[in-house]
Amino acid sequence: CRPPHQKSTPPGKSPNLRQLPARSKAAAAMAGTISRIRLENFMCHSSLDIELGQHVNFITGQNGSGKSAILTALCIAFGCRAKNTQRAATLKDFIKTGCSDAAIAVDINNQGEDAFKPDIYGNLIKLERRITKSSSSTILKDQHGRKVAHRKDDLNEIVEHFNIDVENPCVIMSQDKSREFLHSGNDKDKFKFFFKATLLQRLKELLETIRDQVHKADSDVQELEKSIKPVMRELDELREKIKNMEHIEEIAHDIDNLKKKLAWSWVYEVDQQIEEQTVKLQKLKGRAPACQERIDRNTVVIDKLKKELIEKEENLRSLVGKTREENNMKKSMENNIAEAVKREIELEAEHERGAHMLQRKNGRLNQLQAQLRDFQMQHMQSTQAEASQMEKDMQNIQQQIDHLHSNVTRLREDENEFTAELSGIVKSINDISKEIAENDRRTKQIKSDIADLQRQQSNTVTAFGGQRVLKLLESIETNHKKFESPPIGPIGAHLQLASESWSVAVDSACGGLLDAFIVTCCKDLHVLRECASKVNFNNLRIIVYDFTRPRLIIPDGSLPTTEHPTVLSVIQSENHTVLNVLVDQGHAERQVLVKDYEVGKSLAFDDRMRNIKEVYTSDGDKIFSRRAVQTFYPPTSKKGRPNRLCSSLGEKIAELKNEAEGIQRTIVEKNGQKSKLVKDQCDLEQKIADSKRKREPEEHRLEKKILELDDAKRAFAEINRYAAVDNSELEEDIKKEKNIIVESEQLLQKIKVKLAAASREVNDRREAYKTFMGMIIYWHVHCEVV
Repeated sequence: CRPPHQKSTPPGKSPNLRQLPARSKAAAAMAGTISRIRLENFMCHSSLDIELGQHVNFITGQNGSGKSAILTALCIAFGCRAKNTQRAATLKDFIKTGCSDAAIAVDINNQGEDAFKPDIYGNLIKLERRITKSSSSTILKDQHGRKVAHRKDDLNEIVEHFNIDVENPCVIMSQDKSREFLHSGNDKDKFKFFFKATLLQRLKELLETIRDQVHKADSDVQELEKSIKPVMRELDELREKIKNMEHIEEIAHDIDNLKKKLAWSWVYEVDQQIEEQTVKLQKLKGRAPACQERIDRNTVVIDKLKKELIEKEENLRSLVGKTREENNMKKSMENNIAEAVKREIELEAEHERGAHMLQRKNGRLNQLQAQLRDFQMQHMQSTQAEASQMEKDMQNIQQQIDHLHSNVTRLREDENEFTAELSGIVKSINDISKEIAENDRRTKQIKSDIADLQRQQSNTVTAFGGQRVLKLLESIETNHKKFESPPIGPIGAHLQLASESWSVAVDSACGGLLDAFIVTCCKDLHVLRECASKVNFNNLRIIVYDFTRPRLIIPDGSLPTTEHPTVLSVIQSENHTVLNVLVDQGHAERQVLVKDYEVGKSLAFDDRMRNIKEVYTSDGDKIFSRRAVQTFYPPTSKKGRPNRLCSSLGEKIAELKNEAEGIQRTIVEKNGQKSKLVKDQCDLEQKIADSKRKREPEEHRLEKKILELDDAKRAFAEINRYAAVDNSELEEDIKKEKNIIVESEQLLQKIKVKLAAASREVNDRREAYKTFMGMIIYWHVHCEVV
């Protein structure tokens, strides 16, 4: 074996490392194996540096030398929580006493095909975990010591890659897990350990949870299917109402069509009027040729005058420039006269058109006014009768609604009162049922305790395993020749108490040790295990101990410095091996007994005396302190169960029988109260059902009446709206016609003014033209005379 490589480790404290010889020195280390561990101020180690071989490594040493600390350091380095190590509550508890921080460094080989990111880390991954009083940090470095990462996710990625699950007992098995595994000698317990370690137990629990959820979902679906039936009935009723509403919509559609037809009838009348006006327009167009003929005659006259003017111009060409100016003036005056005459003719035609249009609009106005009077008279008569009838119907429906609403409200209030009273009764029944069930459970427990006490009274050994231990003792007696030395057990049967007042406390402190058997060698262990298997005593705890070892003498420095007794001081046994086992396995010399919780709390938490492992009260409470963690456990035994070390069994049996009789009387009384409440519940349920049967038809009738009232209100509003719309349309048409007539009259008046001005202008221009022509004629005559 190669010697370990260690640094600054105190003599007598550090563990020794032994390695199996490697098969080949030249072989490369496998990726994911640990090559080196360095600890500083971690638990009991001030400074520890260990190099590990490529294969199997053994670490040996005395108790307390720090072997488990190395395993714990590996767990902490790879991300395990402090509580899961079962060595401390927080990470700061791992710091060595008197130091402010601790450090863990682990070198992981990273060579070969399974290497993790060799291009980043190289052939070696260096993991450093530093712990302080207030925090902790993790650093990942490459083979050259350069920092690569520091996040928890990066560490988890490495752990998952190399499959290093430190919380799995199959990977790292702590002392507690090892003890549990080794003490379970049968295959069933080992399989349970394997089942839990491989996470199959968790998978089984998950599957059972899923199965329960599926069953619950099926029951919910069935309940929902039952609850949907009333909803389907309501849906059918709503469909029937929808059909009625569709019929109402069809009627409303027919009403809209009739309104459209009425409007088109008015359009037909307007078209007839337009045809009449078109005929009148054609007549006016027939008069247009006469006007045009008159214009043509005037144009012919003008043409003749122009010819004469031309002849005169030919005769007067030789005249002076004055004649040319007079001719130009004459031409201008003729053009002005022609324009004035044309304007006068246009104004006359426009005046005539305006007069005809005014006459037509007056006729249309008279016609609309007559229609309005007739429509108002007819509609007033029909609308008043219909509105009066509808108001009476609505009043009648409203009275029915008020009556139905009062009935429904009264029935609903009665139903609510019954329901509230029923809820109180159901709650009382449930409370009484729970109380009866609890009393039944307590009665069965008392009967079971009485039977146990009676068996214990006949044979005290049955208190430590029941009938199975009797069968086991018979089997041991049958196979006594196979044992090197007769087994001792159960341990509780070999104990006596100095005072029965500590029986509960001692039972709680020793616990499963009282049921255990003691053998002297491993051969006897296997023989005893076979005997236990034959009588189906599969969970038997067997302790191997040297029977020849004398009674242990405990020095005063190892005992608690307190005036309170310990477990070892209050128990007695003729067999010193039993007492030695209780000291070695149960630490009976360090388990202190006190009267009550307050004293135990002060002793365990406040005083913090040396050599005190746990403190137990006379009621079985367990109190202890580990570093900064203070823990309190109530007694694990069932409430009311007699203690196995108690000797006054007759009094306890009589006390339990009296308690059982009192509970039985209470059960009879509670059953009577429950029967009366169940009868009251049935009566109230019948009353609620009767009230509901009366209320539902009333509610249906109330809904129908409300719908009828809404329909009547809408119809009444529709009639009033139609009447208002019809009157407003006629009145609007009359107003428009009046406005058009006023505008036409104003326009006609303007045309008259323009026509009078045009006539005056034509006369003025003709007079001016005649005067001018007289002057020209006079001048021509004068010229001819000359």
